[in-house]
Amino acid sequence: MTTHFFHKELASGRWFTLLLIEQLAHIGSEVHRAISWHQKGDISRRNTALDRVLELFDLTVADPRWRYRLKEILRTRESVCDLFYGDNSYNTSFACLEQYFFQFACAVQIKR
Repeated sequence: MTTHFFHKELASGRWFTLLLIEQLAHIGSEVHRAISWHQKGDISRRNTALDRVLELFDLTVADPRWRYRLKEILRTRESVCDLFYGDNSYNTSFACLEQYFFQFACAVQIKR
């Protein structure tokens, strides 16, 4: 059985060289795309973006460096899924997700 990856280069090992803030910034970019497609009413593209989001979350969870940070990572993944696929029991908004992930994008830019 072959596993299909959207982010082939990242999945082949490069993902595990990135800092957590860089990984979360990448996830945030895909979340932003999913929100944008959702707001435009393009559910197919939204779902494809969400597939990429979940792939990146799964790669992050698989990174052994973050084994002590899994609670936050998995709770964030759960919040994204709850907002898009569930009944939004966490009362998360698109703006809240954008703000959360924007912090990581800013931190990456400052780091450079």
